[in-house]
Amino acid sequence: MGCLLSTPDAAGGARRRPKNIGEIVVFVPGLRIPRPLDFAQPLGDGLSKSLVERLSALRTRIEVMAGQEAPMTTKPRRTATQHGGSTLTDLQQALEDYLPVLLGLVENGNRLKHNLRFCWINQEEVLEETTMSDSWYEVLSVLHLMAVLLFSQANLLLLPNKSTGGYQNTSLEDCKRASIDIFLKAAGYLDFAVQKVLPQLSLELRNDLPLDLTEGVLKSLCLQALGQGVEIQLGMAIDSIKATLAVKRRLACEMVKYWHQAHEYIKDLPLANGWGEKHKLFVQWKHIEAKAAAYYLHGLILEEGNMSSDIAAAALQAAEEYLRESKKACEAFHTALPSSRNPPLWGASKYLVEKIPKDKPSKTINWDSQKHKLIMQVAPALPDFALSLKPDEYQLPSMDPSWNQVQNSFPTN
Repeated sequence: MGCLLSTPDAAGGARRRPKNIGEIVVFVPGLRIPRPLDFAQPLGDGLSKSLVERLSALRTRIEVMAGQEAPMTTKPRRTATQHGGSTLTDLQQALEDYLPVLLGLVENGNRLKHNLRFCWINQEEVLEETTMSDSWYEVLSVLHLMAVLLFSQANLLLLPNKSTGGYQNTSLEDCKRASIDIFLKAAGYLDFAVQKVLPQLSLELRNDLPLDLTEGVLKSLCLQALGQGVEIQLGMAIDSIKATLAVKRRLACEMVKYWHQAHEYIKDLPLANGWGEKHKLFVQWKHIEAKAAAYYLHGLILEEGNMSSDIAAAALQAAEEYLRESKKACEAFHTALPSSRNPPLWGASKYLVEKIPKDKPSKTINWDSQKHKLIMQVAPALPDFALSLKPDEYQLPSMDPSWNQVQNSFPTN
């Protein structure tokens, strides 16, 4: 019922860290990969041979497919074509097939819950694997992997000039809409993991979880999904002649709140290198970029209204300053290992880069070069809007019917 950490040798050899992962629109955490597990001996006579074999076959399928998928998620210019028979959707389906059968180990206080030692390799940290004798840890790991695969799918959809799996023949606008649905679904998995699965683990086990499964990181990823969903909505509103300036400002202000909360959950976590550090830098970049958008749109509305021209100019000056900071934050994110790069600008990012400098000459206050603190002090407060995007409501599937006879005959707590 504890957590064991082992060296790469014990985990079958060290994996090489990728140096470059190509273009990124969506930050995708490193995959967690299950290690081989012998179901037969620990479960003993408690289960039929056919059920043990089914559990083993379903999990082995995930081991193989995740092992094939992991190197592909870190290759530049990756497309959503098949790799050794494994695709994102195939792996997602394998996880969905496994989950109902796995739930038999945790339903109704099943005493088999602690009989198996579930082990996963953390792609974010090649020196570490985590083993726990609690089937809820396996459920948590499955839900996390399902969410990460959706992040990867959304990234593929939003990269320009890339193959997009099941969306090859759809327009860019359709891909944007599909990506919002994907983000909400991923957020639903993560929110359920935090609200319903983590509490099933003892405090001792929760303290021993790897960082990528801790509450703060899961909540931050959930908010990232919502923040990126709103970012897509803002880009679509900018491109729409029907969307008012007020609608665009509201979306930008919501985006600031999502990214602020995402940053708050991970800012103090010891994510010191690799994907962990890159995750922090991504959230910081997007938070600053969201502020640039919000202040710019807020400044335009203040300028149209009856507010003092100085107040409107202060908001626009803040937008310019945050845009400058966001460019630095973007560079810091992409240069952090594994290095990455921005695709050609599009959506809200392209709009900001084009519009803010153009509006600067006639709509800013002439402060001196030592102006950052003054700009932030003088900038008007942003409007506070309720957050509109929520995670999809997710519930675990029903336990597989093959467990019915076992539940009736095998003793439970």
